[in-house]
Amino acid sequence: MPDSALSLSSAAIGYDRKLVFEDLSLDIPPGQVTALCGPNGCGKSTALKAMRRVLPLSRGEASLLDRPLSEWPARELARELAMLSQTPEAPGEMSVEELVALGRYAHRPPLSGRRATDRAAVTAAMSAVDVSDLAARPIGALSGGQLQRVWLAMVIAQESPVVLLDEPTNHLDIAHALETLSLVRHLSRAMGKTVVVVLHDLNLAARFADRLVFFRAGQIVSQGAVGEVFREEIISEVFGIDCEVRAEGPEGRPFFLPHHRAVRQAAE
Repeated sequence: MPDSALSLSSAAIGYDRKLVFEDLSLDIPPGQVTALCGPNGCGKSTALKAMRRVLPLSRGEASLLDRPLSEWPARELARELAMLSQTPEAPGEMSVEELVALGRYAHRPPLSGRRATDRAAVTAAMSAVDVSDLAARPIGALSGGQLQRVWLAMVIAQESPVVLLDEPTNHLDIAHALETLSLVRHLSRAMGKTVVVVLHDLNLAARFADRLVFFRAGQIVSQGAVGEVFREEIISEVFGIDCEVRAEGPEGRPFFLPHHRAVRQAAE
């Protein structure tokens, strides 16, 4: 197995003529959950899009399993690498089962209907996220938490060993966020998938990820195992806040308490 499931090497990435990254190198280890963290506009989603070939590189190279992304045919790439964007959309009248079945497009021959293997994959995916009883319901009638589980079921049905998720807890309350990230962790632990997830909530990232990558202003400030990089000085540098990191969170994982510098200075 390659040392990296995904990698960016000396990558320049941006939009039109404005570069977000000028020289980004990043390796994603296989079989783990890696969370990309940092303030708004630091490049987290941009890096994720580059790893899925949604956003082309201005220079440098992106690779999947040590093979340049540019060499992967589109359908073959989709069988190996799934991505759920920050605000996915589908017609509200589409049923849950129909949406989950979209994850099978890369496995079906062109212009063919669903085969037995496709139906089995869709059934298994809905079961994995506990939405089987919603199969016939239109997605427009679902709650936010239910709909997020359905989108994850679509990703699972794609059966790709590498999964990219852009803020999967966006607009979810804490209960649904915990539920969603438990499913994300399940993708790695029980299904052996490599997961890269963009997260804003640092405590959720520390709780559910194996590794963290901290970005600030188009640069990687620190990366590594949660226990190695979830430190006060790193969080302070990345977010411009004072904070306290405590060692005893759920499952013995660290968590932090923020103290905005301006508030502290006023108090002093």
